[in-house]
Amino acid sequence: MDCKIIFSDVDGTLLNGERTISESTIYEVNRLKDTVPFILVSSRMPRQMRYLQNLLKTIDYPMIAYNGALVLSDDGQVLHSTEIDITLVEQIVQLNEQQFNGKIHISLYHNDLWYVPDYDFWAQREENNTKTTPEIRSNSQVITDWKEQNIGAHKIMLMGDAMLIEEMFTILNSQFGQNLHIYRAKDTYIEVSDLKVSKLTGIRVLLEHKYPFTLDESMAFGDNYNDLEMLQGVKYGIAVGNARQEVKKIAYGVTFHHKEDGVARYLASFFHS
Repeated sequence: MDCKIIFSDVDGTLLNGERTISESTIYEVNRLKDTVPFILVSSRMPRQMRYLQNLLKTIDYPMIAYNGALVLSDDGQVLHSTEIDITLVEQIVQLNEQQFNGKIHISLYHNDLWYVPDYDFWAQREENNTKTTPEIRSNSQVITDWKEQNIGAHKIMLMGDAMLIEEMFTILNSQFGQNLHIYRAKDTYIEVSDLKVSKLTGIRVLLEHKYPFTLDESMAFGDNYNDLEMLQGVKYGIAVGNARQEVKKIAYGVTFHHKEDGVARYLASFFHS
């Protein structure tokens, strides 16, 4: 078998319609993981990925968080970290205050820290989706603290009314597109990370530091625009049935919808007994 390692996106790919991992997916991952490592690659923070690793029984495996901005070894050691400069974080927060009267929710992330300005609808929704509780602290207070600590954000997430998010997305690309990767995960969400990182850069870090495999020996599953580079970079880039058409077009193969256990069914077929 020329596939030696598997990488998988989480939301919209690995998770089922109940936003958890199905029994068939757990079975297939456990059938393979001792010979073919199964690595989670997500825009999520580490804490939001560990409970999924526990379900899969891969808690002793590395992970790629924040779309590649943070890569952690199996023992939690930081193998790679790229942060958004704190001055850019501050400029985005000021933009929200000045042009949107603070109506857009801005979550700030650094490693396993997640700060929200209020426990509002958006914070509650994200907590429900990720099974992780945020810490409430104003954006300005977080920025002040991070300046003192000389750290930045691994991710900025902006959430709000679809029309406001559309307008903010346009402005962010115009003002910050040369420095930041600005990704509209949903019509009500914008995720921001440093321009230098991607899921593929995270995979390259792991293959360099932890596994003696190449991209030509790798498989990856995904569904959205932030998965494009990853799926193109590995030999076996697999799109789930609900993936964006642009993702399906560049994929090596297309499996079933994420609500139909697309990842599990592809693994069962590809790595048949």
